Amino acid sequence: MINPAELLSSIGVLDEPNHKRRFKSILFLGPPGSGKGVQGDVLKSIPGFYRFSSGEVFRRLDVTSKLGRVFLEYSTRGELVPDELVIQLWLANIYAHSVLGDFKPARDLLVLDGLPRTVVQAQMLEPYLDVHKIIHLECRDLEALVERLRHRALKEGRPDDTDEKVIRNRFTVYQNETQSVLAFYAPEKIASLDCLGTPVQVAAQVLTALVPATKSRG
Repeated sequence: MINPAELLSSIGVLDEPNHKRRFKSILFLGPPGSGKGVQGDVLKSIPGFYRFSSGEVFRRLDVTSKLGRVFLEYSTRGELVPDELVIQLWLANIYAHSVLGDFKPARDLLVLDGLPRTVVQAQMLEPYLDVHKIIHLECRDLEALVERLRHRALKEGRPDDTDEKVIRNRFTVYQNETQSVLAFYAPEKIASLDCLGTPVQVAAQVLTALVPATKSRG
């Protein structure tokens, strides 16, 4: 059994300085295939938003490295990676982006796609995030999302979306773990939107829901 702390220490991630500033943030929550990435890309194109996709970071990991093999082992089974690994890798990456200057915490609203996935992760992120709004992309048609993921697998060559058993297990994991994250946050911060509209229709709903958050940032 892999010990997350030992693995992180062995690759130097735990040596990264902790970032003590609380980032002004917007969270995207929703089941696999709900369009979090698409809507995150829409916001990324607008000045004042900085999108950070944990899924993209994990998929860019070198699968021949020690850490990469661990993430691949979990993702190919449709299981969640241990919380400590996820948060520490996120901290190392977001700190690096702020040092490089492409993420400017004093100016930008941080858009998180894929975090937090569990209540434990939400608790671990509390010292780092000042959450202004949660965009909850919900869907009552599971089969429509399964079809979306199949299409995405063919188009993008993503191994985590090619096996239907893995796809359905990811939905089960979402229902058991991530859905409960919504209860962690104040109801007035949550905007639940139907994800099955066209990308433009969903984007219009997202932007409308975010107007108060952007006003607070000037």
